[in-house]
Amino acid sequence: MLFQNKTVFITGASRGIGKAIALALAKQGANIVIAAKSTEENPKLGGTIFSAADEVKALGAKALAVQTDIRFEEQIHAAVDKAVATFGGIDILINNASAIQLTDTLSTEAKRFDLMHSINVRGTFLVTQACIPHLKKGKNPHILTLSPPINLQPKWLAPHIAYTLTKYNMSMMAIAWAHELKGDGIASNALWPRTTIDTAAVRNLLGGVALANQSRTPQILADAASYILQKKSTECTGNTFIDEQVLTNEGITDFDVYSVVPGATLFNDLFV
Repeated sequence: MLFQNKTVFITGASRGIGKAIALALAKQGANIVIAAKSTEENPKLGGTIFSAADEVKALGAKALAVQTDIRFEEQIHAAVDKAVATFGGIDILINNASAIQLTDTLSTEAKRFDLMHSINVRGTFLVTQACIPHLKKGKNPHILTLSPPINLQPKWLAPHIAYTLTKYNMSMMAIAWAHELKGDGIASNALWPRTTIDTAAVRNLLGGVALANQSRTPQILADAASYILQKKSTECTGNTFIDEQVLTNEGITDFDVYSVVPGATLFNDLFV
């Protein structure tokens, strides 16, 4: 199996995109570290670190559930230390955890601005910082950050500048790490969907069931991530990938299988 005995540390892996990536890599033999906040089921969100770990184990893979709020540096280091103590190292880091609020300047409260920056930017930076010493010892080490190509068209800036800033910061870090860590053989790339993805955020915050039905399942990102992480880390780095682009390059052109409603007209995601 392609990821046999490799350890993957995934933030926000209790549900949605993070969990889909976890399961895809578990099927290929990876040890999965589920670093997320949820320890009790929320009916609107679904899933906990423990239920996600159970799904990984049901596939015959090993899982470690660690309650982690990446706003807090001590929790990050505790989670990384536990992952290394359990599995002996970290080979892949998936920066998936993120907060979203699509509001204009006047409608964005300071606490929401701070929340998005503390998770999306500061949290992503600190998780990566904590993992780098272990990735340097990893087998074909990769960092994959769920963030978009940097598109400076005003239509992506004006409506929700606070959120856009955080996602572009994540992409800038992904690009920077590719060059900073090149000498260590660590790849760093970003990945983003062309269409909206059916997640709790889409159903609860953005467009409800109507938008979910114009979306794709998280599996498309999981499959794209798997292909990226198979690449040699010294050769595949510094990219801001779109899921369709990755799959097309692998000879996959039928994307209807990923649609929540096959044949539906899909809604383009932000920034693409």
